[in-house]
Amino acid sequence: MHVDPKEELKKSRPGIFGVGVILLIVAIALFAPFISQYDPGGQTTSALEAPSLTHWLGTNHVGQDIWSQLTYGARNSLLVGFSVGALSVLLSVILGTSAALIGGLYERIVMRIVDALIVIPAIIILVLVAAYIRPSIWSLILLLSLLGWQWGARIIRAQTLSLKEQMHVSAAKSFGAGKPYLIFRHIIPDLGPIVLVEFVYGVRRAIFMEAGLAFIGITDPTIVSWGTMMREAIDFCYLDVWQWWLIPPGVALALTIVAITFIGHAFEPVLDPRLRGGTSA
Repeated sequence: MHVDPKEELKKSRPGIFGVGVILLIVAIALFAPFISQYDPGGQTTSALEAPSLTHWLGTNHVGQDIWSQLTYGARNSLLVGFSVGALSVLLSVILGTSAALIGGLYERIVMRIVDALIVIPAIIILVLVAAYIRPSIWSLILLLSLLGWQWGARIIRAQTLSLKEQMHVSAAKSFGAGKPYLIFRHIIPDLGPIVLVEFVYGVRRAIFMEAGLAFIGITDPTIVSWGTMMREAIDFCYLDVWQWWLIPPGVALALTIVAITFIGHAFEPVLDPRLRGGTSA
């Protein structure tokens, strides 16, 4: 039974709330230069200053404006999240559909790679790579994409195996349609809702991973990140500064993850129609 993602989202109040929160964070990220008065990397002599009309969330240990860092951190987190979500879904679609349609040795190789990436924790690979490659936001996006496509590829392969037995696909094959034609004209359009769900979960995973890696120091130190803000704030937890330095990025990250989770939960009937009607609240 076909399930429309838009209709499922409309029926889910948590999902609508999640969309509202994400739109707000996207707006903050886009208009960061206009709603923050200071350069997030600019240092002043007003170190560890409490919130005021001049600095809405105070300043950190080197006098950087925390509100500016919070807004620009949203921009970087969303850049990583959406970029990794798009690239990992692209890899999932290409490898999942091709494995199902080509089969044979190629399919076995792809699925063994999938199994290996599922078993090996991504954090171990990222730590090892960071030891040899200077981390940057683009290298992080590439690495997270290469390490995040396996779950989607497994689901898409299974769905493609089912779709290729459908009547319209069999009819196209009987008229001599090649595999690229079948993939782009028949398989991918039918996979649209599943691809959307995988994209949502890919964005959530990437934002969480980026913040976690920044928190443990595996990132470019010149990039403003919510994870980096929390890591630096913890060093000053014995002062009252943590109240306006540690809590805001933590709340922003938590809200973002929860909002995306609500959206993904609203879309779950796309993956399993038996859940239809169970996402509304």
